[in-house]
Amino acid sequence: MLRTGFAAIRAELGVEVDVEPAALDEAQVAAAAPGPARRDLRDLPFVTLDPPGSTDLDQAMHLRPAGDGFLVHYAIADTAQFIRPGGPLDRAAHRRVTTIYCPDTRVPLYPPLLSEDAASLRAGHDRPAVVWTLRLAADGTLVETAVERATVRSRAQLDYPSAQGRLDSGVPDDDPLALLAAIGTLRQAIERDRGGVSLGRPEQEVVDTPDGWALTFRAPLAIEEHNAQLSLLTGMAAARLMLDAGVGVLRTMPSAGPHDLARLRRQALALGVPWPTGAPYAEVLRAVDHTTANGAAFLAAATGLFRGAAWTPFDGDPPTEVRHGAVGAPYAHVTAPLRRLVDRYGLEVCLAVHAGRPVPDWVRHALPGLGTTMAGGARRAAAVDRACTDLVEAVLLEDRVGEGFTGIVLDDRTVQLDGPAVVARLEQDGLREGARVRVRLVEADPATRRVRFVPMVDPPRPDGGDVGRAT
Repeated sequence: MLRTGFAAIRAELGVEVDVEPAALDEAQVAAAAPGPARRDLRDLPFVTLDPPGSTDLDQAMHLRPAGDGFLVHYAIADTAQFIRPGGPLDRAAHRRVTTIYCPDTRVPLYPPLLSEDAASLRAGHDRPAVVWTLRLAADGTLVETAVERATVRSRAQLDYPSAQGRLDSGVPDDDPLALLAAIGTLRQAIERDRGGVSLGRPEQEVVDTPDGWALTFRAPLAIEEHNAQLSLLTGMAAARLMLDAGVGVLRTMPSAGPHDLARLRRQALALGVPWPTGAPYAEVLRAVDHTTANGAAFLAAATGLFRGAAWTPFDGDPPTEVRHGAVGAPYAHVTAPLRRLVDRYGLEVCLAVHAGRPVPDWVRHALPGLGTTMAGGARRAAAVDRACTDLVEAVLLEDRVGEGFTGIVLDDRTVQLDGPAVVARLEQDGLREGARVRVRLVEADPATRRVRFVPMVDPPRPDGGDVGRAT
C-alpha cells in the first residue's frame, strides 16, 4: 500500500522518474568517453564518508597535518565532464533540479550510470574530480585556497555509524577520522565565534524495517557534524572566490529578526530551556540537549529562525544580501553536484576564477535564472518529503482513531508526540507552548494523508504508547 502511495505522490507532484531516451543516450556516451587531461592525484589516499549504502558519492577527503596546521584535499565529483551544456542531459537536469529522496527509492538528478557509477567517487576507481586544496592554520582558520581539476582514486568507502564507532574506540592521531574530528572541532569553534549555528536537531525519518515502515527521530552523529564542517569550509571558500571576482551564485539567508528571536525566547521559557541573559541564540542552540523531548521540541521550534533562504546569482555588483544567516558568513553550494544542479555552475565559476580564466559563457548565460530554478526544485523536494511522511503517519495511525497520546506543544497548533515519531496539527489553538498535553486522534485518512488530533481534558500519562508499524 505504502509503495503505491509513494509512487502516487511522485506523480502528483510532477517528479520526473523516467530518464528520456536522448538524455540516457548522452549519459551512456559520456560515461564511456575519456575525459580531457587533468592533474593526476591518484597517489593521495582519498576516502569517502557517507550514510550506509550510499552510491552517489559527491565528496572524498584527504587530510594531513601541515606544519602547525592542516592540509585538506577535498575532491568533488566533476559532473561537468559528462554534461554538454544545452544538451538533453542538461535540459533534463534543469527540470529535475535536485535528487528526490523518497522512503522507497531515490530519483536521481542524473541517470544512475553517472550519479552512482561513472561520476561517483567510488572506492577503487579512477574518477574525474574538482579538487579543493585548503590550507588551515593551527586554529583551523583558512589561510590558502586552490581549486583544480584532477583524477582521484578513493581508497575506502566509510559510513557514519562505523566511522563513529571507530572514533569512539580510539584511532591513531594520523588516522583520517582523528584528523577529521580535530579539524571539525576547530571549525565548530570558529563557527561559534562568527555567530554561525548548526542545529544538529533530530530529524523525522521514514524507515523501512523488517517489520514494515516506521517513523523515527534521528539525531546526527558527531562525525556527521565534523564532516559537514568540511563542506561548509569549502562553500565559504567558494563564496569568497565568487565575491572577489564579482560573479557567481551564493546561498543566502537573512539573519533572524527581533520578532523571531523574541518568540524563540518565549518557547525556551515554556520548554524549560535555559537562555542566560545576553546569550546569543546560537550559543543557546548549541547547549540544548537534543536527546530530551523538550530539547528536541525546542530545536524543532528554532527552525522558524531559518526562513528566506535563496540561491542568489550575480554578475557584476554583489547582491545586497551576501551572507547566510545560519552559517554566519557568505556561503555557496559547490560540494554536492551529483544531487544539486547549482553546484555544477558554482564549481565552474570557482575553477575559472582561480585559474584567471573567463567564466564560461554557458555558465554566465544560466546564472540569472538559477535562483528561481533551484527554489522551484527545492519546494518540490520538500513537498514530496512532507507528503510521504504524512502518508506514513496516516497509515500507522489509521487503526488508532479515538485513542489518546501524550506529547509536547511546539506552538499553538502543533504537538510532537512522545510516540510514535509524529509531529501533528491540532484542531484547537491557544495552547501554551511547552505544555505537556494529552491528545485524542480523531482522523487518520491515508487517502487524503490527513491526521488530526484534539486536546483531551484528562491528565497525561507518563508515556505515549506505541502505535506499532505499518506493513
